[in-house]
Amino acid sequence: MKKLHIFTSAACNYIPKVRMLFRSLREHHPEAVLHLALADERTSLLHLEKEPFDEVMTIADLEIPEWRPWAFCHSIVELATAIKPFYLKKLLEREDCGQVLYLDPDMVVFSRLDAIVASLQQANLVLTPHQTEPEATLPAIIDNEICSLKHGVYNLGFVGVANTPEGHRFAAWWASRVYHFCRSEIHNGLFTDQRWIDLVPVFFDGVAISRSPRYNVATWNLTTRTLSHSKSGQYLVNGEPLGFYHFTGFDSGAHRIMANRNAPGNEAVENLVNWYDNSTLDLARDPLSQISWAYGTYSDGSVITRVHRFLYRERVDLQRAYPDPFIVSTHDGFLSWVLQHGPKEYPTLFNNETSDITLMEMSRNLTPGFRLNLEIEHSDSGRAQSLLRYALRTPARGVVFAKHAIRVLRLEGYDGIKRRLEQNK
Repeated sequence: MKKLHIFTSAACNYIPKVRMLFRSLREHHPEAVLHLALADERTSLLHLEKEPFDEVMTIADLEIPEWRPWAFCHSIVELATAIKPFYLKKLLEREDCGQVLYLDPDMVVFSRLDAIVASLQQANLVLTPHQTEPEATLPAIIDNEICSLKHGVYNLGFVGVANTPEGHRFAAWWASRVYHFCRSEIHNGLFTDQRWIDLVPVFFDGVAISRSPRYNVATWNLTTRTLSHSKSGQYLVNGEPLGFYHFTGFDSGAHRIMANRNAPGNEAVENLVNWYDNSTLDLARDPLSQISWAYGTYSDGSVITRVHRFLYRERVDLQRAYPDPFIVSTHDGFLSWVLQHGPKEYPTLFNNETSDITLMEMSRNLTPGFRLNLEIEHSDSGRAQSLLRYALRTPARGVVFAKHAIRVLRLEGYDGIKRRLEQNK
């Protein structure tokens, strides 16, 4: 008999909150097989027999090519989202798998999700949009609809996939995209794994878009959905049982602010937010919540900064020279290179006053990121000649090309120009 598999993705310090999600799933879907995709290394504090989930796999288990240097290129949020399609692929390969649901670790399920599971008997994928009804006020349009235009139409805190050939094709496509482009760079049209899913209804067949108000309730749609209590105390959405609620942005305080803004005076919303707040305060005392992310530091404990990750992600020569950038070596390691050469080659990038502006400017030159084994057909000289010929044939573009070269020269020196021509070697 085919089974329903449900997974989430998180680092060790988020496991206490993960338990809240899985306990709610155990209550409402005891028949499901529950999985944790661990964007971290295993810890001795994690005892599977005592957890509300059945299986756990780390990044090392997912057969991701060159996974250690690839992981170095990502922040904790980027990495936790980047491994999702790889875990999905693993689950779809199982003979007992009928459907796979992904839910974010900051969600809680309040009733069965039978309608979603049933839709996967006919559809290959199920998506939930951030909004399913148009906003009625300009502030809400700015807060919610325009925010969706920047971050993605569909919320990737949830996705459902059937074990079909089209489901497999989707998982492979999604994995190939986030391998190179799982970044929080809204200025480049990227928001981790989420913006890619805007293309899914066009690229794949059998995509169901759930417009039910029960699912993926969050601050961004509380303006068009009414949360209330039944006489028995059950949470309802527009009179229907609440399916699952997304407590996104809770730790920063943004969730409570936006809940008050989008559902002012709603007692049910206030009670729900207070309940989650009190529950997570208790969870914060769990020893697991104090574990540092394994990929947040070098082997000697030095912090890996945004600048370090960015430089390694963008420079293939550094990826080749330091295939394991986490390792600290006295004379020959990526950290040694950063400390010795980074400030010389990128003075504004290593200046606290100009670092953010420089990082933004440099990141606008969109590249495939980690590409240690990426095969490119054209040679360096061919690439350079092609660019020069194009600039000469098209004077207007030549001016743009020259301005870009001057900007790179100012930010990175001659070596920056050279790297631009060599980066796809």
